[in-house]
Amino acid sequence: MKTVFSDTQLAHAPAQEISDGELKPAVEIPARAEIVLKTIRDRNAGEILAPEEFPIRPLQRIHSPDYVAFLEGFWQKWTAAGRTREAFPFVWPVRSLREDVSVNHIDGLLGRYSMDAGTPVGEHSYKAARASADTALTAARLILDGEKSAFALCRPPGHHAGFDFFGGYCFFNNAAIAAQYLRDNGLHRVAILDVDYHHGNGTQALFYDRPDVLFLSLHADPRDEYPYFLGYADETGEHAGTGFTRNWPLPLGTDWEAYAPALEEACRWLLVYKPEAMIVSLGMDCYENDPISGFKFKSADYLRLGQRLAKAGVPTIFVMEGGYAVDALGTNCVNVLEGFEG
Repeated sequence: MKTVFSDTQLAHAPAQEISDGELKPAVEIPARAEIVLKTIRDRNAGEILAPEEFPIRPLQRIHSPDYVAFLEGFWQKWTAAGRTREAFPFVWPVRSLREDVSVNHIDGLLGRYSMDAGTPVGEHSYKAARASADTALTAARLILDGEKSAFALCRPPGHHAGFDFFGGYCFFNNAAIAAQYLRDNGLHRVAILDVDYHHGNGTQALFYDRPDVLFLSLHADPRDEYPYFLGYADETGEHAGTGFTRNWPLPLGTDWEAYAPALEEACRWLLVYKPEAMIVSLGMDCYENDPISGFKFKSADYLRLGQRLAKAGVPTIFVMEGGYAVDALGTNCVNVLEGFEG
């Protein structure tokens, strides 16, 4: 399987994040991608390609042009305000506050275009996120050109990013951008299967009213886990998209034996939908030693995951999402890819 990755994605290197009421060392760090690349090379798991550079239009098919422009110009505005360190938003236009006003100050803009205070934005976040989106788009191009599978080693990740907001370490929704690109280039039905520990709220919202992209997600119950306010079983789509979103919220402590039946049910939906291509939002944070998660996967379970996904018999793009147990991340990730390849 071919892997797509750009060194530019390593430029986003946050030092800290806000978690549990304090500043802590960041967990979405360049070493995540570096260990996966090393394991791919060590296990001869396939060719590693640099991504093509795509125009801005595929990103604007998913994200608001205003939001894209905000990220592009963020650091200039931030430093013009006398700031030098990475940024965290701290005020949001919620409930009784107005959303229809235009604000100028960088702190107001951060609040408008974010969903949480835990995602640091730095000098190189935009260019790294653009390279990450290009990585997903290049993997989509490989599928359109006839490859049966491809791995987009996206970092920073993407599935929490929405139409006009970032959060959950995500800036551009790489899986959604790839899905839309496949649609815009001739495919009629695309499925996104999200197996990250956390619900892909951004991806779900982007396609919630559409029947041309099926969204399936297995994740920790949002009553107990981030993002808390989306990912419930009764969310099944709306308008033309009714029935084309499915969620399997699972309890904390879920292991492979408890997870597998939900995965089987999701795969049955794939069988019914008959997608022309599938995108797997591949989070490795179901792992038992992940520092911010609560499932109990073992490394061998990721081989089983890859094997089961292969049975779908669909051209597949694996798009890297979460997974923060860095020492095991390469093993777990490549286990999925090798399990898929058989």
